[in-house]
Amino acid sequence: MRICFCNPFGTDQYDDLIAETVSSSLREGTQLDIVHLTGPKNIDYYTPKHLIEVEILKSVVEADRAGYDAYVIGCCYDPALTQARELTDIPVVGPLEATVLSARYFGHRFSVVTDHRKAVPEIEDRVRIYGMEANCRSVSAIDWYVDDMIKNPEAVAKDAYERCLQVLDDDRSEVAILGCTIIGACLEHAIMGGDEALRNAPIVNPNVMAVKTAEMLADLRAVGQYRISRRGYYQQHEQHDPVEAAAVRRVLSETQLGKSE
Repeated sequence: MRICFCNPFGTDQYDDLIAETVSSSLREGTQLDIVHLTGPKNIDYYTPKHLIEVEILKSVVEADRAGYDAYVIGCCYDPALTQARELTDIPVVGPLEATVLSARYFGHRFSVVTDHRKAVPEIEDRVRIYGMEANCRSVSAIDWYVDDMIKNPEAVAKDAYERCLQVLDDDRSEVAILGCTIIGACLEHAIMGGDEALRNAPIVNPNVMAVKTAEMLADLRAVGQYRISRRGYYQQHEQHDPVEAAAVRRVLSETQLGKSE
């Protein structure tokens, strides 16, 4: 099985951290390729995020052409998730969707801890779209921006852990979900470094949930059980206007992925 995990940032500075903290959770036989994009390095703001979404769609087209079994969009904004599923028949996974929809396996009520306050309403909107608003007690932030996290992952892990414990008590939540893939990687890095307290807390890592969901959906597709509906929401452009759809795909085929070695 080959899974493409895309860091949707115009930089490779997060690739090694993601690879290091996710690969050990994969089952034997799964190949995980970490890639990044060209474009803005920071998608905390809506305009660069919109530009990156186009690059994600180009990346999905290339991953499909390259024969990947599943594709993970490595950001809890789940950018371009719906559009990507419209484009391809391989499973496409967004970390936030995968994590909040699986939250009941871990507990009844959950709180989300994300990176900075501008992300809070975006995450709240996505939780509502996914139909999990009733079980989400809060979305809060540790006030770190993603481009600063890589400079001090230990401090990020500490702040995230403390905020998770706080919301579990204040919100009477049973589970804390990390609403940022880089926060998830920083916390996992600290756990791998031997911090056992972090390991025992009911905190869910969106990166691990995303790749395990990708494995499951790829398995289902391999046995003919992943049947994405094209009747409405994920109806493909080709079903309405094949000529225009082909022109759009030609635009999306103009891409080069950056792959982490």
